[in-house]
Amino acid sequence: MKISRRDFVAQLGIASALPNAAFAQADDSLRARAQRRGILYGCATGNYQLRQPDFASACAREAGIIVPEYELKRHIVEPVRGHYDFSAADALLAFANAHGMRFRGHPLVWHKSNPPWLADAVATRDEKLLAQYIQAVVGHYKGRVHSWDVVNEAIWPQDGRADNLRRTLWLDTFGPSYIDAAFHAAHDADPNAMLVYNDWGCEGGETWNDAFRAATLSFLESALKRRVPIDALGLQGHLGAFKPIDQKKLRKFLEAVKTMGLRILITEHDVDDHGGPSDIDARDRAVADASRRFLDVACEAGVIAILTWGLSDRYIQAPYEHDTWGWNARMLPLDAQMQRKPMRQAIADTLGD
Repeated sequence: MKISRRDFVAQLGIASALPNAAFAQADDSLRARAQRRGILYGCATGNYQLRQPDFASACAREAGIIVPEYELKRHIVEPVRGHYDFSAADALLAFANAHGMRFRGHPLVWHKSNPPWLADAVATRDEKLLAQYIQAVVGHYKGRVHSWDVVNEAIWPQDGRADNLRRTLWLDTFGPSYIDAAFHAAHDADPNAMLVYNDWGCEGGETWNDAFRAATLSFLESALKRRVPIDALGLQGHLGAFKPIDQKKLRKFLEAVKTMGLRILITEHDVDDHGGPSDIDARDRAVADASRRFLDVACEAGVIAILTWGLSDRYIQAPYEHDTWGWNARMLPLDAQMQRKPMRQAIADTLGD
């Protein structure tokens, strides 16, 4: 029987696709495992890391989304008022695009990593300082960013305010309305962007974590009632290997967030092994166990992304570079030689096949 050229090409396409499909199923990278589960796995990184070929290769293999470690913080983007430099973040975005990755924006408003001129400028009560910056940055990346951490770490019950907000230059000058203004400015600049409130303190099992969870739920509920365009909660996921994780409390908290209609991302996950035993295997097991207990609950809750704050221990900076005994920290999925660690296996197990 004679076969037409169209049928031949079609059959050839099917045949050539089969090995690729089989390979995709066999791919045990964190990126592929997450994709098969319908979520994203990724990490924070910086251009200084990507200049090293072994890290760049590991990042391209393991991560389906990246977030700048420093390159989108305001002291980098706007070192001089009104003069924006996106070159460093653009380079990261180019790497992401070249490797089929998504790209997150972090952070637009934070009380740290601001340029030296900002404090004096804020003291003049110039309200444009917030909106103009957000609109410039979000506008530059319109349609090219998976999600934005619009406001970062604005909650701190320990400051003793009735609204549990952290005392910052923004709060002291403009009051709580700065948070609403930031989200509305981001929404105006890119109406289709996913806008995230990002914080830490809700993950642990200690008493102060209970207060932080309650404060976060109250904050989100109040903001949504005011129609602040928050789409998701970013749960940073900074854990201690030797501190408790109460899965029951965490599960109840994440269910409450979902009930509000918000999505959930794990944005900065790592596990601090500071002060642990000298035996590396024991420390690695503790790190992996903490990560697994946390991410099991997070995945049950339907998180849409899991990002670790880095991929390799090679780049961990002080004060976590060495613990009190002088041993190198082991907080991330890969060690300094890009070899897989038990934490990576814990993440892989949580993501499943």
